[in-house]
Amino acid sequence: MLFSGTVMGQQRPQYTQYIFNNFILNPAISGIENYTDVKAGYRNQWEGLENAPVTSYISIHAPLGKKFLYDNATSFENDGDNPMSRSYTQNYMASEPHHGIGFYAVSDKVGPISTTNIDLTYAYHLGLTEKANIAVGIAAGISKISLDASKITLENNLDPAIAIDESSKIQPDLGVGVWFYGPQYFAGVSAQQLLFRPISFTNNASYNEGKQVPHVFLTAGYKFYLSENITAIPSTMVKLVSPAPVSIDLNIKIAFKDKFWMGGSYRKDDSFAALLGFNAGSLVNLSYSYDFTTSNLRSVSNGTHEIVLGLLLNNHYKVTCPHRFW
Repeated sequence: MLFSGTVMGQQRPQYTQYIFNNFILNPAISGIENYTDVKAGYRNQWEGLENAPVTSYISIHAPLGKKFLYDNATSFENDGDNPMSRSYTQNYMASEPHHGIGFYAVSDKVGPISTTNIDLTYAYHLGLTEKANIAVGIAAGISKISLDASKITLENNLDPAIAIDESSKIQPDLGVGVWFYGPQYFAGVSAQQLLFRPISFTNNASYNEGKQVPHVFLTAGYKFYLSENITAIPSTMVKLVSPAPVSIDLNIKIAFKDKFWMGGSYRKDDSFAALLGFNAGSLVNLSYSYDFTTSNLRSVSNGTHEIVLGLLLNNHYKVTCPHRFW
């Protein structure tokens, strides 16, 4: 009764491996590659801490139409091309104007609260110059927020802010994004939860002031060539969620040809992370990351595990690594 405190944080899940699947944050990436990109991810945050966040997702996106699939001296060779090589950069051409569509479903569980987002995405890609592209996109769908009251212990089993028959809400969801990219760089801005939908578990007007707030993501990266087939790709992401503090991620990825890569990440006031991934032929890729917690939660947490499995379907050119954005 004598002391109080305020805690602020984001409502959407966070990802250490966003660099591996920026589509989950920015719908403008829909259809950016010339194959169907499928990803499935699982994140166990702060392992060892009871009821800590657990996130899982599946995403899929692809270009529309055959105009984007071309075969000439400056496109991808039929037996595959290494997008990490200097020769690829020299032969790079801006993508043909085309449409892209996609879908993602994200499940995020934090203590007694579960959130599920299911969205369809659309993007339009346009070449600005011979080597520069821009894409704009939109994501629209539904968001379901549920409260498991059985995980809450209440005095006299009563809380006016909780009504058992109001423990689940389904509401519309909307997000937008812009993505600018070329052979050695990418930059994007996107926003999620733009509808300011309410968050409440009762019809009592005195306890329904909660609401979804917009999440803005600013992302950028650049590819440096250390040798013909070895690249270093530093990148950053800034997350803006009012009134929570600004969150900044700094990353470095070292890619060895189109076979495997390793890297590191730093999240301000939260963690360091180690990342590792490889490409198994032109169909499957896999990546893993481990976060070393640096905040006060390190005393009760064993760190964070995240794994992402990718499939490259309808891969006509047999490429083994994304070409367009990392």
